[in-house]
Amino acid sequence: MATPATPAVARTAGPLDGLRLERSGPPGPADALVAEHLRLLGTETDGGSGGRLTVAGRDIGGVTARATWGETATDEATVQAATGIMAVHGRRDGTPRGLAVDYAATATGVLAVQGLLAGLLARARGGNVTQVEVSAERAGLLAVSQYLAAAGAEEGEAAELASGGPPFTSADGTVFELETLDPGVWASFWRTLGAPEESIRRGWRPFQFRYATACAPFPQTLHEAARASSWERIRYAAEASGADACPLRSLAERAAEDDGAAPWKLAPHDATYTPAGPTDDLPLAGFTVLEAGRRIQAPLAAHLLGLLGAEVIRIEPPGGDPLRGMPPACSGVSARWLALNRGKKAVEVDIKSPADRERLREMAAEADVFLHNWAPGTAARLGLDHEHLALANPALVYTYTSGWADRLPEAPMGTDFMVQARTGVGEAARPADEPPAPSLMTLLDVLGGLLGAEAILAGLLLRERTGRGVRVDSSLLGAADVLTAPHRARAAQGLDPRRPAGFRRPLRTADGWVALADLSAAPCDVSDLPTRQALERLRDRGLATVPVVTDLADLLSSGPISRDAYGAPAVPDPWSFA
Repeated sequence: MATPATPAVARTAGPLDGLRLERSGPPGPADALVAEHLRLLGTETDGGSGGRLTVAGRDIGGVTARATWGETATDEATVQAATGIMAVHGRRDGTPRGLAVDYAATATGVLAVQGLLAGLLARARGGNVTQVEVSAERAGLLAVSQYLAAAGAEEGEAAELASGGPPFTSADGTVFELETLDPGVWASFWRTLGAPEESIRRGWRPFQFRYATACAPFPQTLHEAARASSWERIRYAAEASGADACPLRSLAERAAEDDGAAPWKLAPHDATYTPAGPTDDLPLAGFTVLEAGRRIQAPLAAHLLGLLGAEVIRIEPPGGDPLRGMPPACSGVSARWLALNRGKKAVEVDIKSPADRERLREMAAEADVFLHNWAPGTAARLGLDHEHLALANPALVYTYTSGWADRLPEAPMGTDFMVQARTGVGEAARPADEPPAPSLMTLLDVLGGLLGAEAILAGLLLRERTGRGVRVDSSLLGAADVLTAPHRARAAQGLDPRRPAGFRRPLRTADGWVALADLSAAPCDVSDLPTRQALERLRDRGLATVPVVTDLADLLSSGPISRDAYGAPAVPDPWSFA
C-alpha cells in the first residue's frame, strides 16, 4: 500500500493524459457528453464523430466503448417509456409523463465513460479488457432501481402512491421548494403560516417519503396556506423554523452565473503507491472501498464500484443504518436499501467516539478509496478529512460527494429537490406549456452517484498511471449542470431553453398509454383503441412507438431483472466487458 507521509501537492494531471480518443461508426446516445468528459480527463481527440469511441495509448493499449439505445427502445422518449421513467416522473401528476431533459441518455453517457475508465484501469493492471458496451435501457432501469425494488417487495408501500406534492406558490407568485428533515421544523414552518394542525400532521409522512415514492399527496390546505402568504412571510417562517425555502431559478439565471467548472475535481498529490497487480477478473477486483454514505448519492457510487469488482465496506452508525428498516421490505430488509447496498460488508463505527475515529483511520490506511457524503464541515471537524487520512495513506483516493461543492454562496440545503430548484432543472424537466417544477423522481441523487463513481474511477486510474494519491470531489450541482447543459447553452444564446408544448407527452389509449419517438409526427387520436391496436395503427403509419410502462411490477415478470438473496429485484449490471 502506501508509505505514511504528509502529502505534497503536485501539478494537476489528467488520468487520460497522453491517450487519444478516436470516434467512428453510427451515432449513439450522448456521444458529445462522452467525448467532453474524456477531454476533461485529458484525452486528445481526432476530431471525428460517431458512437464507437476508442481511447488508446502506447503504454496502455486501447479500450473501445459503444452505447446503444437497447433492445426495444430507439431514442430517449422510448427508453423513458419502456423502463418506467415516465411512470415514476408522472406520479405527482397522476399520469405518466416524459422528462423533457435527456435523462436516460445522460446516464448512459456517464456509464460509458465509467466503462472506459474501468477498462483502462484493468489494462493498466495487466488485464486484457478491450471493449465495453452500455445500453440506455439498462441505464434507465438503474435510474429507477429503487422504485423497481419497492414494486417487487413482499409488502406494500408505507406511504400512499397518489398525485400531489411540491412546489408551492406564494401569494405574490413566487414558486418555491421546501426542505427539512425534521418533523418539528416542518410543523413550526406551517404553524407560522397558519396551516391547520390536522393538515400539518397528515402532511409530514408523504412529504418525508417523497424521496422514496416520487409523490407527496399531502392536504391541499398546505398549498392554500402558502398561497395566502407573501414570499416575505414565507422566508420569515423558514428562517424562524429552521426550514429551507428556495425559489425556483430559471435556466437563464443559472447560465448567467455558471463558472464553467467540470462536474468533478481531481486533485493529485505525491504518494508512494505499489500497484495492486494484474487481474483477469472484474476491473476493480482486489480494491477496497470504505463508504460512509447515507441516502442515495454516495451509496450508489459505491454500489457501482462493487459491481465492478471492488470490496465495499459500509461505515454505519451503532445499531446499523436505520434505512435498512425502511419499508417495504424483502426478507426483513428494506428493498430500496438493498437496491443500493446489496453485497456490501458493514462495520459499525461511532464517529463521535475518538477511539472509533482512530479505528476508521486505521481502516482507511489499508483501503484504496474512502467515500463519504457527510454534511459540509463534518469531516474536518472530526479529523477525518483528506489531509487527516492521507497522513496514514497518501495513496488513498479520498472522495467527497456533496450537494454544492462550495461553488455557490449562500446555497440552500444540498438535497436533490433543492438543487433542482436552484439550478433550473425544474424548468428543463417540463415542456413549455407546463409550469416549471422539480421532478419528484430523484434525478440528481442518482446522476450524482453516477458522476461520483466516474470521478473515483478517474482517480484510481490516475493513481495507477502516476503513483499519486488523489482527492476527488463531485456534487449534485455538477449533476444538475451536466443534465441541463444543452438547455443552458440555448439560454446563454438568448434562445428559449425549454422543449415545445406537449413534448414527450404520451398518448392515452383505451386501456393504457403509448409513447412516440421524439422525431415522430403528430399522430391521430388513439384513445378509443386498446394499446395493442394503437401500437399497430401507429407503426403502420411508420411511427416508432412503444407501450408506456405504468406499473413497475410489470417489468419484474419479464426481461433482465433478477432477484437477489433476499428476494428483492435486482437490475442488471449496466456494462458488458469483453
